Amino acid sequence: MISLRDVSKRYGLLRVLDGVSLDVERGEVVCLIGPSGSGKSTLLQCVNGLEAIDGGSIAVDGEAVHGRGTNINRLRQKLGIVFQQYNTFPHLTALENVALALRVVKRMPRRDAEAAAARQLAYVGLDGKADQYPSRLSGGQQQRVAIARALAMQPHYMLFDEVTSALDPELVGEVLQSLRKLRADGMAMLIVTHEMAFAREIGDRVAFFQEGKLVEVGPASQVLDAPRDGRTAKFLGRAAQ
Repeated sequence: MISLRDVSKRYGLLRVLDGVSLDVERGEVVCLIGPSGSGKSTLLQCVNGLEAIDGGSIAVDGEAVHGRGTNINRLRQKLGIVFQQYNTFPHLTALENVALALRVVKRMPRRDAEAAAARQLAYVGLDGKADQYPSRLSGGQQQRVAIARALAMQPHYMLFDEVTSALDPELVGEVLQSLRKLRADGMAMLIVTHEMAFAREIGDRVAFFQEGKLVEVGPASQVLDAPRDGRTAKFLGRAAQ
């Protein structure tokens, strides 16, 4: 389980997260929605230990992410994270991009790392692109390389931060299809998204954030179709326009 309890985060006087409590169970998909600047992306970075917190606690499988004695590099191997930007290395092929962390972090022999990387590229539908450099790949393909790279570490949970927002509309579907496959295979995921139809389709629960607060969380159909909080309803009305 990923467990957040009364988490707060500030940048100067700006309170980015304000007393957020949320759990993500193994095998569960929780979609985070809300206006830009509401704290969703910051929450993912705090879960992964990329950002410190100012109050509360975050635990992954019972281990405190920000604990003084926590080996954060070891803990992060349970948490795959994919950002808006693909962050692929331009001088490495797709296969080499995916295999790199396996060789450096897990110290796998090159042959084993590349075999594992090839399996993950095939999983996201890129088995024919292993020898291509990022400059020869579309944005959607590069994003799928980033997903394969995260999956190669065999994480328990996947964190996705607006992974389709930098893509042309015609490329969004191929990335969402990879997430659908992960959903079908039981991967626990925390997904920041503006794709409401996708959140309804893939999410077990949807959490609505505004101004750093977790305003409402519940089953996807309930939050998206019959929100209980007026702020959620107002946001969804604007999103539908």
